[in-house]
Amino acid sequence: MLPVLESGEETLIGGQAVMEGVMMRAPHSYCVAVRKPNGELTTEQYPVHRMSEKYPVFRWPILRGLGTLGQAMTLGVKALKFSANAALDEEGGKPVEISSWMMSFSLAVNLAFFVFLYKFVPLFLATRLGAIFPALSGRTPTNFIDGGIRIVIFLAFLFLLSRMKDIRRVFEYHGAEHKVVFNYEAKEPVTVENARKFPTFHPRCGTNFLAVVLGISFLLYPLLPVDGFLPRLALRVALLPLIAGMAYEIIRFAAKRQGSLMGMLSQPGLWLQRITTKPPDDSQAAVAIHALEGAMALEQKQGGELVIA
Repeated sequence: MLPVLESGEETLIGGQAVMEGVMMRAPHSYCVAVRKPNGELTTEQYPVHRMSEKYPVFRWPILRGLGTLGQAMTLGVKALKFSANAALDEEGGKPVEISSWMMSFSLAVNLAFFVFLYKFVPLFLATRLGAIFPALSGRTPTNFIDGGIRIVIFLAFLFLLSRMKDIRRVFEYHGAEHKVVFNYEAKEPVTVENARKFPTFHPRCGTNFLAVVLGISFLLYPLLPVDGFLPRLALRVALLPLIAGMAYEIIRFAAKRQGSLMGMLSQPGLWLQRITTKPPDDSQAAVAIHALEGAMALEQKQGGELVIA
């Protein structure tokens, strides 16, 4: 879930599922709770700053999305590192720790894989089809075929991930995160019992963000006055920050207008969450609640006021 969608007096809670745990983020605090192999709960928490407070340039539309997403990625990597080390920590055994450089290397590899799978491969296949079938070689057909292939790859990748046992556990914690955030936003006491009744599909989820990114790319790329494989590929990579910022603004706008025509913009992402979220059990919901309570306690110590938009 996008950790903070902020504007003016709005303050929202968000988070992320990790290995056997959940990270929760309040405006100025962060807490990740993980259940270790021996059943013990372990947490890590510390204060953070809004990017818009530290760097005023990130208060502007588009740029505020880039700042928020950049910070979310940084916190997400830290949370994943903490959860991975907790999962490797066996009671009575020698502690195993994943270093920061290993996580940074893994992130770099994942970004390169993303560019290859979602930028290079679809465009390459669309270009090859155009060479085989001249009627498909024009700028508009090539770009629409490229977008269609990208969407198919994305859906297939998500489906294959969901079939993996370990990833399914992460998706269950993802569902727990959403239920607990919904519980909190409903201004009801945050308990396992109350969290059970809320859905696992949330309009501010990162899955929605990815769906909107795909939609913007599908509509934008055919409008670009560029031909040739390499120029098209280079422009696609260069436009990633702009598309990400636009997607952030659209989700932020639609999340506040659920039930309206604009709120329908989040529907494809909500449908996709049938893959990326799974119903959690009570112990997983308890972990998400523990993470939320940790973030809220630290926020209140710093004098932060939690406001539900």
